Amino acid sequence: MLAMRNDDAPMPATSVLVLGCGDVGSAVAHRLFRAGARVVLCDLPEPSHSRRGMAYTDALFNGTAVLEDVAARHVADLDAIRALWSAGGAIPVVTLPEDDLAVALRVDAVVDAIMRRHAMPPDRRALAATVVGLGPGFTPGINCHVAVETQWGDAMGSVLRDRATAALSGGPKPLAGIGHERFVSAGVSGRWCTSAAIGQDVAADEIVGTIAGTPVRAPLGGRLRGLPRDGVMVIAGQKLVEVDPRAAPRVFGLGARPRAAALGVCRALGLEAEG
Repeated sequence: MLAMRNDDAPMPATSVLVLGCGDVGSAVAHRLFRAGARVVLCDLPEPSHSRRGMAYTDALFNGTAVLEDVAARHVADLDAIRALWSAGGAIPVVTLPEDDLAVALRVDAVVDAIMRRHAMPPDRRALAATVVGLGPGFTPGINCHVAVETQWGDAMGSVLRDRATAALSGGPKPLAGIGHERFVSAGVSGRWCTSAAIGQDVAADEIVGTIAGTPVRAPLGGRLRGLPRDGVMVIAGQKLVEVDPRAAPRVFGLGARPRAAALGVCRALGLEAEG
């Protein structure tokens, strides 16, 4: 288990379970892997994350995914995780029950990067000596041991040991001056169907998919940055489509906020990360 120094700073974790393979969880797993940790990434089967060019989400559909030169591979069981840890070269991604996974692997730390917008995160402190919470709703000593701030601002990426993370507020950071207007949210729950692809150029009002048979159109012209995988179930209200309107769009690789959160996690766990 994770030992503690006299100054209450954690000794470096060697095995870490990261929950959530969206852009934030994927960035955390990427940085932990680069820092030398044995990391395993866990999510639900067929997740509806949209920023797939910035995440390992597609490993759960294609078997493998690469994010800034670090690969992730979908594996099915504990033996396969341990084998991949021994061989190195890729991060295992699984859809196994997270509580059972943490106990069976006896991980040193759990990082909750599910990034709930409104629901209160559960208390998972029984699963590991150090549980790190990311996103709104985390309070050290209540439902995590330590938290990392993920809201935009001067505190983004800060390690929090004696106060809660900021409540959800404001909106997305503007790109080329455009904030909420570059997104389309699902109007209803249902199965998402699309033949479009991350990185594809779209025109304003172009149909990029359907949900429950209703067309979903690009809100403006630019490049598709957010787009759930074809065939997944989505829920009403979730962000479904995102268009990057910049002249030099960035739709692949680690985003600024996920990168800051990932570096904060490394600091919280006493690990040094590259970059």
